[in-house]
Amino acid sequence: MVYSDCSVPITPGTRLGPYEVIAPLGAGGMGEVYRARDTRLDRSVAVKVLPAELAHRAELRARFEREAKTISSLNYPNICALYDVGDDYLVMELLEGENLADRITRGSIPIEQLLHTGIEIADALDKAHRRGIVHRDLKPANIMLTKSGAKLLDFGMAKESPLGDDAHTDATVAKSLTSEGTIIGTFQYMVSGSSSRESAPRLRGR
Repeated sequence: MVYSDCSVPITPGTRLGPYEVIAPLGAGGMGEVYRARDTRLDRSVAVKVLPAELAHRAELRARFEREAKTISSLNYPNICALYDVGDDYLVMELLEGENLADRITRGSIPIEQLLHTGIEIADALDKAHRRGIVHRDLKPANIMLTKSGAKLLDFGMAKESPLGDDAHTDATVAKSLTSEGTIIGTFQYMVSGSSSRESAPRLRGR
């Protein structure tokens, strides 16, 4: 089966271009992620798909496209790599391991590992900030722990900042698509004060 319509349910065996879906990996507010096989290169990949119920919304499709442009501008070992893009889907490296949120539920983390992971994610954020990109949804679920180190995931909420070293020359990130009065991110992990608004805001949590 070849996937060509965003309303078609995605099940094992579904084809997204040259990518064959194997199994679901997870889902969030801005996408569903599947393990898939690249039939051209015979390798495993992760495919993030804009859910069918959201694909008709122009602002969300634009945000999805912005995420692809953002990741493609960040080539760094501790940031999940983008391989390809298609109609309403992104193809990324498949990371083997567990996210930090799941690791935390299993108990305390050795201080050495905690410091090492913290340094790696701080380096990834520094790389993004130097490119004029603010992640805006940093939380344990968006940090993957792999054998090769920590990886920062999910730039779907990222926003351009004028403070980056390359921000004046690099236009890979579109202007904000957030409606006035809307808070973007995961409430319990937001920076103090970022949720303050004169009017009651709408929360778009994940």
